[in-house]
Amino acid sequence: MTDQHSAVTYESYLALDEVLGAQRPRSAEHDEMLFIVIHQVYELWFKQLLHELAQLQRWLERGDTAHATRTLRRTLTILKVVVAQIDVLETMTPSQFASFRERLDAASGFESAQFRELEAVLGRRDTRVFRHYPDGSEAAGRIAAAMARPSLFDSFLRYLAEYGYAVPAPALQRDVSRPWEGSPDVQEVLLAVYADDAGPATICEHLVDLDEGQQEWRYRHVKMVERTIGDKRGTGGSSGAAYLRSTVGIPAFPDLWAVRSRL
Repeated sequence: MTDQHSAVTYESYLALDEVLGAQRPRSAEHDEMLFIVIHQVYELWFKQLLHELAQLQRWLERGDTAHATRTLRRTLTILKVVVAQIDVLETMTPSQFASFRERLDAASGFESAQFRELEAVLGRRDTRVFRHYPDGSEAAGRIAAAMARPSLFDSFLRYLAEYGYAVPAPALQRDVSRPWEGSPDVQEVLLAVYADDAGPATICEHLVDLDEGQQEWRYRHVKMVERTIGDKRGTGGSSGAAYLRSTVGIPAFPDLWAVRSRL
């Protein structure tokens, strides 16, 4: 018989003592708790997005349209929640944030290793991100490993090849540690996919949704920063809104956008 004291409970299963004890404000300011909770929830959603995208890549590389579609739909729903959380953060006024900002010291959102890992999964290959992490750190190692693996678009190309489309060999055999910059030959394949209007075309549209969602996140993020601290430097010495503005509008899957003017 199971000892009643070792039985799983709601509190123990969710490790609520750890989760609810992880908010440790460094000031007595009321609004610091919101700032901490929002960013911790972001990290939890980033963890789930990485979990879903890893599974999505496996489904794609197996040529499994049905499961890939369901995973993409879940991923897109999570991303909408992530973007919507900015509405909550924007209830904090500039003066409310300023009341505890100095307590953050060098801490900065630029240090979010999970977000950098998400960027890598979506195809970004920018080694400048490593300046925010100590050499040999676990975070730097995770990001480097993500940059060395096939991106989501690489898995999508393998999916199309598995489905029977004539994806060019150079695209399938490329150095995945390099950024994908678009390919006219791949765009020809995508035109055929859309002409067939079957399962792969649905995958294409969900990937466009995902790309649009990550661009919406970047836009909402930069506007939130602008309305909170304007053009001040970010915590930790980052350039703040200036850097964030430079990332807005950059597509993760340029070929899926390029073909739209030809459909």
